This record gives sequence, structure tokens and C-alpha cells, in this order.
Amino acid sequence: MFEIMTLEDSIRVSPEHIGMNKSESIMKGLAAKYENKIVMEFGVVLAVTEVLESTGGAIEVEDAGIHYNAKFKAMVFVPKLHEVVEGNVVDITEFGVFIRFGPIDGMCHISQIVNDYINYDRKTGILAGKDSNKNLKPGDIVRARIIGVSLDKKEINKINLTMRQPGLGAIEWLEAEKKAKLKAKNKPEKDAKEPVKKTKK
Repeated sequence: MFEIMTLEDSIRVSPEHIGMNKSESIMKGLAAKYENKIVMEFGVVLAVTEVLESTGGAIEVEDAGIHYNAKFKAMVFVPKLHEVVEGNVVDITEFGVFIRFGPIDGMCHISQIVNDYINYDRKTGILAGKDSNKNLKPGDIVRARIIGVSLDKKEINKINLTMRQPGLGAIEWLEAEKKAKLKAKNKPEKDAKEPVKKTKK
């Protein structure tokens, strides 16, 4: 989910931006610090859109930059628990698949892909269901639900996904299931017979 957030922080304007307009130079500093970065407890900052307030302008010892306190708006991609997302499979391993949606990757464990035993082919990088004949490969578009979000860990940031719930999975699977249901609905009964008409003698 995309949100416009109001944030506050102290920001350093580097020497090459000091000659600019004050708001423009602060915007440059904020963009360098925040854009395409994960902000703990929020999400991924895509763009700093506006500087609302700025105070200060302090110079620190042995630092050629200028430091301000700034209040600003930013467009943030916020992964929400239970949200349904669509993305591309970017990597497949023996323990699951990595799915890119928006500016971030999530991981769907092999046990959360499909209700079937899954084989992993190292040579082709494909996951294949034993009984369902469903397979998954890099580049496939999938629909998944977020079941876990951990953006506050320094070592690793995790978004856990599932595709085992109804209406989830590879788009190709969902379209095939839809066609199969439609075909079954429109298929005439095999043993349907004309009723026997009795005639009077």
C-alpha cells in the first residue's frame, strides 16, 4: 500500500548543495538519506515530495555541511499484514520463492506455495507440484497474501507470504482453474436421456 507520510528528522546538507535555495538543498539531503531506503516500522521510502518546515542551520566542527531540523512529506510503500499483493517471482530456492511486489521482496516458504508435495529442480530452477501439476518458475506473476512483516531488524528485513489460500497462487493457475470451472458448468450431463413416452393402446 502506498501512503503519503509526514516525517521529521535532522538532515545534513552536503557542501555541493549549499549554494542552492534552502528548501531545495534540504530536499536533496533528504532524498539522499531516505529515498529507496527502508524506514523501520514504516516501509520503503520511494520519494521525498515536499519540505514543510525547516529550522536551524548549524555548522559542526570539522564538517563542511549544514545541519537542519526538517519536517517533510514522503511517499512510502507500506506492506500491511493480511494485504493481498501481486508480484513477479524473482528467485527460487529449495526452501521457497522470492516475490517482488512494489519496491520490496517477500518470501513464500515452500510449505505455503500449494497444498501438494513440491519437487525442486536445481537445473531448471523450477518448483513442480507432484499431484497438482502446478509449477512455478522465475518471471511468473503470482498473487499472495502477507502473513508476516518484520522491518525493524538490523540483520534482515522479512516479509512472509502465503499462496495456499483460495484465490491465491500463480495467475496462470488461477486462470486455468477459472476456465475449468466454467467448462464444467456448461458441460451437458453424459447420461441425460429423453424421457420415455408411453402411448395408449
